[in-house]
Amino acid sequence: MDGTGELFDPFIAALGDQFEVRVVRYPGDHRGGYAELEAFARAAIPPERPYVLLGESFSGPIAISLAAAAPGQLRALVLCCTFARNPRPGLAALAPLVGAVPFKALPAAWLVAAPIRAAFRQALGQLTTPALHARMRAVLAVDVCDRLAACDVPILYLRATRDRLVPRAAAALVAQLKPATTVIDFDAPHFLLQTAPEQAAHEVAAFVRLNGRR
Repeated sequence: MDGTGELFDPFIAALGDQFEVRVVRYPGDHRGGYAELEAFARAAIPPERPYVLLGESFSGPIAISLAAAAPGQLRALVLCCTFARNPRPGLAALAPLVGAVPFKALPAAWLVAAPIRAAFRQALGQLTTPALHARMRAVLAVDVCDRLAACDVPILYLRATRDRLVPRAAAALVAQLKPATTVIDFDAPHFLLQTAPEQAAHEVAAFVRLNGRR
């Protein structure tokens, strides 16, 4: 959700030089929702080269929306610890109260594994409070199930079995809407790409090699 891209460093390092990787970085003070942030991601798509989209956590709906439109030479979609609609529907009614929640003051220990807490705090610190609140409201309102159903590329879903933010039902919904989805479980918390970068990179690389030249 921070949008800085800095937390991807371990995963990118694990991929090595197998692929050219472009990280989409959202402005830390941008108060827009998914539609506005999607424009930033769309601008990073190579118009004349095959590519694979990876959407993690907050950015999953953006990757799904882009994949549904299939701009350029999209070959496949990777989703990691993410969702096609609000993963916690019981909290949707609390959207008007989001602005009163001091998210940056909440204990990171409940959400983030010890090895990456410092990096998480640093990344989150680059996001203004209004921007963070806007993104939380966007999550509570999002539903791109129709766009996911319209996706016509192979899909890989990386699921963390110890995820406290995104429940297993989120991956189940993706598989329900797109039965051909490959779901791979990792014994990891929500920040899967940061805590299990080598394992995640191995699975993503294999998936890209299999589908990258469709």
